[in-house]
Amino acid sequence: MDADLETMDLKQLRELRGQVDRAIANYEDRRKRDARAAAEEAARQHGFSLSDLTAERATRGARKSSGAEAKYANPQDASQTWSGRGRRPRWVSEMLENGGNLQDAAV
Repeated sequence: MDADLETMDLKQLRELRGQVDRAIANYEDRRKRDARAAAEEAARQHGFSLSDLTAERATRGARKSSGAEAKYANPQDASQTWSGRGRRPRWVSEMLENGGNLQDAAV
């Protein structure tokens, strides 16, 4: 397909660009379908379904964050703790403003 872009007006150029964008998207969709079919066939040859393999990877790869260990506890309420990371809790700021220090709250 040879198009003389120099002779096309703006409307024709935009229409052509839309056609090209759709053709690219369709091409990528076809490639993805082909890749999925090949992956499903490979999984089937090994006695699995593709969803078996992808579900296993998703659950195995997911990790829960344990969070940082508490280094400081509120002397007034031991259930309020802070790891020393991130923004200071209000109780820490108030303690420091009142002349205390972090060693007073060390766990």
